[in-house]
Amino acid sequence: MFYLIPGLGADERVFHKLRPLLHGPSQVLEWLKPIGDEPLPDYVQRMAAAIPEDQVCFVVGVSFGGVVAQEICRIRPRACAVLVSSIPDADRLPLLLRLIRATRVYKLVPPSLLKLFPWAGRWYFGIDDNLEYKIFKAILRDMDSAYTSWAIKQLLHWDSTGVGSCVQILGSRDRVFPPSPAPVDYLIPGGTHFMVLTHAQEISQILNDLLHKQQAKQEAAAEKRIDIVR
Repeated sequence: MFYLIPGLGADERVFHKLRPLLHGPSQVLEWLKPIGDEPLPDYVQRMAAAIPEDQVCFVVGVSFGGVVAQEICRIRPRACAVLVSSIPDADRLPLLLRLIRATRVYKLVPPSLLKLFPWAGRWYFGIDDNLEYKIFKAILRDMDSAYTSWAIKQLLHWDSTGVGSCVQILGSRDRVFPPSPAPVDYLIPGGTHFMVLTHAQEISQILNDLLHKQQAKQEAAAEKRIDIVR
């Protein structure tokens, strides 16, 4: 089972190319409206309510969705976090976002301003295809400013202490979370921050391979239990 979490301010539209390629069932976890200045752990508790506590599954998060995926896996220990265009811990926050955090400029510039300059987002997120740019603009148009402001704050001040292991899929041309000398599980050549759409084929192959390995492991464990009973 794949639970899919879109990026900051995005929705299920970013997965429309990926979902048909997956070999297992999938469910998109839609963003909830934060309750005031809700702490991230409290918010994640509400997001995780859709996932049974004992279910073996993959929680696939894009960008900020990757942060939430890892937080969900803290309270769903049988779930595995898979990050697409995201970071495995707060220490990997790139220099630009560290400067934004230090200067607190994110408090001065409303997220709605990006709606007036979609071309800037097009460059930053690495969107070349015109059809994908239309999807990006539609998502931008529908973006909830209150939620986006809350999510930006949570990303910049994420406490990743004690977060568990994960699988990281990163694009070689990602401008938001550019590759660093730190190892990456899967680096997709030419992938940008929007590669969940542009490189859905490559990402689906990785996810399907993870699923098949998980299924093989479960089958081997089941056979071992049967042998013990015999």
